Amino acid sequence: MSENVNKYITEVAIPMKEIFKDMLKYAPSKLCGLLGNTVLIPIYTNLLSREEYGLYIVSVAVLSFLCVVFSDWVGLSGLRFFREHQMHDKISNYLSILVMLLSANIFFLFLTAFIFRHNFYVFFSIPPSLFMGIVFLTIPVAIRALLFQILRAQIKPSAFTISTIVNQILTIVISVIIIKYLHLGGASILWGMAISISLIDILLIYQSNILKHFKLEPISLSTLLSIIKYGIPISIASTSMWFITQSNKLILQHLKGFAEAGIVGVGYSLTFPILMTLFAVFTIAAFPRIINMYEDKKDVRPIISKLTGYYFLVSLPLIVLSSLYAKDITMLANVKFHDAYILIPYLSWACFFLSLAEYTTMQYMLCKKTYINTIIKVITGVIGVGLNYILILRVGIVGAGVASLITNALYFLASIIIVMPGLEWLIPYRRIMHIVVCFIPMLALYKVFQVYNFIHPWVQMTILLVIYFITFGIIRHFKKDNKYIV
Repeated sequence: MSENVNKYITEVAIPMKEIFKDMLKYAPSKLCGLLGNTVLIPIYTNLLSREEYGLYIVSVAVLSFLCVVFSDWVGLSGLRFFREHQMHDKISNYLSILVMLLSANIFFLFLTAFIFRHNFYVFFSIPPSLFMGIVFLTIPVAIRALLFQILRAQIKPSAFTISTIVNQILTIVISVIIIKYLHLGGASILWGMAISISLIDILLIYQSNILKHFKLEPISLSTLLSIIKYGIPISIASTSMWFITQSNKLILQHLKGFAEAGIVGVGYSLTFPILMTLFAVFTIAAFPRIINMYEDKKDVRPIISKLTGYYFLVSLPLIVLSSLYAKDITMLANVKFHDAYILIPYLSWACFFLSLAEYTTMQYMLCKKTYINTIIKVITGVIGVGLNYILILRVGIVGAGVASLITNALYFLASIIIVMPGLEWLIPYRRIMHIVVCFIPMLALYKVFQVYNFIHPWVQMTILLVIYFITFGIIRHFKKDNKYIV
């Protein structure tokens, strides 16, 4: 028995303790991001019309498309291989390759954007000047993405937190000033992003100390090819995921105009940026350490299983309450956007499955078989685009929510069916049973609130969350949960 206990402490308890320490350091950035994304909704929806907000939403979708195709995968590859090159004292050469690769990608982006600019104008249906502005904005965004991943690889959660918080505050302040005094409509926010992210890039260069390690050295062809082999499937997969999460806005914009795209944009703003930011606290802290454990030939399944148990614990009550109080949540936006409430339940559950898939798809990243994740995302992406088009034509904006839920659920299901040997997901059954019990008093009290509606909905949600976690605390007190096994 003592041998099992010692094994558990070594393989699970100690690594989880380190991950939780990192989570606490990352938490302020994520909580600030959550609050920032929440504050943005009433500010932007009150300052912008439905059409202007729709134009902003579509512009951000275009920006994210260009980044996932040309730049984000470089940063993610940088995170995955950082430990390996650090162990062999090849960081300088590695950083040279990353910077060279990112520079080449940005050059190719500009070349592609210029040659096929008319095709982009038609496909995205945005003004030419705005599209070219978005292309230039990819430069600071791409630099930020790479430097953020380097900070994660260096395990510097405090520096990451400071940069994220400053970036969030600067973007809001500068964007509001531009909206109020320069009257540039939806483009104002893009200008605010450009200025704030450029300033943050300077801060990140200092925090990562990249200039100290960066030296122009001969490029290792084998390292370059390994990064490309790992990263290109990520780019294709991310592009497919972009179609899953963003295509509905473009389809709506083509079929119904920017105003309807603005409604869907508010639905997304009230779910994806807020919930995904909160849920990312787990993965952003855990993944670098899981990579290190895997490189050290340790079994990472117990850690991933334990983390998913905590993810269920935190995410499920929030998803359920978002669905039950959808109308009250949309009150954060201006009244002209309140039709978005119908999307909240579908998009909230879509967030749940997408975030859960972050854990179940780690297996492909760890064993460097990202092409499998790419195949899954491409298939679900094609299904998602088809569902969006059909359902939006048939049932309007609610079709966008239904399509998002179905495609993200399919993506998660595929990731637990296609399993890498030795990296299968250990479902945390014990934690799930505890959570089911926690919902009983919570939902019973919700029924009481529905009959005797004498408390403000936001107070109701707070009380229900408190009851849920008190119940969990009582269960945990009487039945210690110290094992990861199912």
